[in-house]
Amino acid sequence: MSQQHLPLRGRRRTRANSTVTVVGAGMAGLVAAYELERIGFRVEVVEGSRRLGGRIRTHRFGAAEGAPFVELGAMRIPTAHHRTMRYVEHLGLADQVRPFTTLLSEENAFLATSAGHVRLRDAPRALIADVRASLPGAGYREETVVFGAWLAAVVDAVAPPSLRAGLRADLARHLLGLVEDVDVSPYLVGHAKDRIDVHGLFAAHPGIRAGCGTRLNGFLDDILTETSPQLVRLACGMDQLVQRLAARVRGPIWFGQRVTGFEVAADHVLVRFGGGPRAAVRRCDYVLCTVPFPVLRRLSLTGFDEDKLAVVREVVSCPATKVAVHCREPFWEREGIRGGASFSGGRIRQTYYPSASAGPAADPAQGAALLASYTIGEDADHLGRMPPAVRHRTVVEELGRMHPQLLRRGMVRGVASLAWGEHPWTEGGCTIRWGQDAAAGEEQRRRAVRPQRRMFFAGEHCATEPAWIEGAVESALEAVDLIARHAPSRAVAPRAGLEAA
Repeated sequence: MSQQHLPLRGRRRTRANSTVTVVGAGMAGLVAAYELERIGFRVEVVEGSRRLGGRIRTHRFGAAEGAPFVELGAMRIPTAHHRTMRYVEHLGLADQVRPFTTLLSEENAFLATSAGHVRLRDAPRALIADVRASLPGAGYREETVVFGAWLAAVVDAVAPPSLRAGLRADLARHLLGLVEDVDVSPYLVGHAKDRIDVHGLFAAHPGIRAGCGTRLNGFLDDILTETSPQLVRLACGMDQLVQRLAARVRGPIWFGQRVTGFEVAADHVLVRFGGGPRAAVRRCDYVLCTVPFPVLRRLSLTGFDEDKLAVVREVVSCPATKVAVHCREPFWEREGIRGGASFSGGRIRQTYYPSASAGPAADPAQGAALLASYTIGEDADHLGRMPPAVRHRTVVEELGRMHPQLLRRGMVRGVASLAWGEHPWTEGGCTIRWGQDAAAGEEQRRRAVRPQRRMFFAGEHCATEPAWIEGAVESALEAVDLIARHAPSRAVAPRAGLEAA
C-alpha cells in the first residue's frame, strides 16, 4: 500500500490496464470486486478494519470445530431475495441452507403482555384483551380485534418506540375501521380462530395499508418480511458467504487501511489514508466506495457536487444492537423451545433461540449460544451506549426474569455484543427511509447511487432493498454496470451478475 499506482501514459487506458479500488470489504464490496474481475478489470480492495464482512458478523464462542456461534450482524435471508440466493448457490453453500424459524413461529416461546410473559400458544387472550383495553367503547367485531392484536404483537416486537406508539394511534383512528369492512374470516387461523394471517390479509387487501401512518407504512414491509415463514439461514454461519466470496477475488484485499478522504478529478480519484505525518495519498483509476454514508460524511470530500454532498448528509441509518450469551447448555429446550424467538419486551425486546441443530458439527460439550437481545432504533441506542460490561449484565439480568435458568450458577460462560450505531465503520445497523413515500425513497436512492466522475457508490444505502444482504448485492451489481459503461473496452463484456453467467 506504500507505492502509488501511477497512471499509464501515451496510450488509451482499457479495462485490462485499469484498476478499480474498492473501498470496503463487506458484501457489496466483495460482490463488486468479483464481478468487476469477471468482466476484465483489475481490482484491489481496501478495508479499514481487520476483518471481512462489514455488517455480516458471525461471532464464534471458541475456535474449535463445533463451537457455538451467533450472528451479531445479518442472520437471515428471505427466499424471495433471488440475487443473494444465487450467490449462496454459486459459492457452494446450498447444502448449508436451513429454515430460519422467526418470531411468532414457536408455540412454546414467550410474548410480553400486560399479564406478563405468556407462551405463544396461550397469548391470544392476553393480546386481544390488551387491544380492547386501548379502545374503550369501540364496538369492533371480534375478528377485527384479533387482527389488531396480532399486528400489534408483531410491531411491538420489531419496531422502535416511536413506531409502536404510532400503531396504537393508527389502530384507533383508521386501521381497524378499514378492517371492519373486510371479510377476514379466510385469514383466521388456529383451532380457536384467535390468530390471523397478517401477511395474507395485507396481500389480499392492500388498501388496508392506507390506514397505517406514513412512517409505519414505510417500515411495514420489513416487519412483514422479518416475520415471514419464507426465511433461511446458513448452518455453517453467515460469515462463510463473505469468506468464500473473498477467496474468489484474485486481486489484493488490504486490511487496516483507514480512508480519511477522497478528491475527485476528471481522470482519477485521490484517496487519502490515515492522518498526520503518516498520511498517504493514492492516485486511483476508478474508486467504488461502499462506505456507509454516516461514516462517509465524516471524511474529507473534495470535488463532490452539492447534490451529492446533500444526499450523503441526508441518508439516515437506524441503530441496531445485539447481545449474545454463551450458555453451558440449551436450557430452553427443556421448556419445549426448539428455535424461533420470544418477544421479551423491556429493554431487550427480541430473544432468538438456535435450532436444535444450529450447526453442521455442533458439539454439546461446548455449550450453546443464545441471541439474548436484538434491538433497533431508540432501544438499540439505549443498550448500545452502555459500557459493554454494563450492557451484558443488564441483558442477562433482564432475560433472567423470563428465563430464571439463565441465572443459575455456571450457566453463563460468556457474553458478546455489538452496537452497530456506535461502531466506527458503520455508525448504524441499516439505512431507513421511514416516512418517505415510494417516489421520494427512489429519488434518494438514485441520488445516492449517482457517480462523481470516476468515483462510484454501492452499499445497502444505494439499494431498493436496504437493511438486507440483497440490498448490498443489488447495489454492487448496479455499480459494476455503471463502471463498465464508463470504462472503454475492446469488446462488449457481459452484464454483471450471476444471471448473466
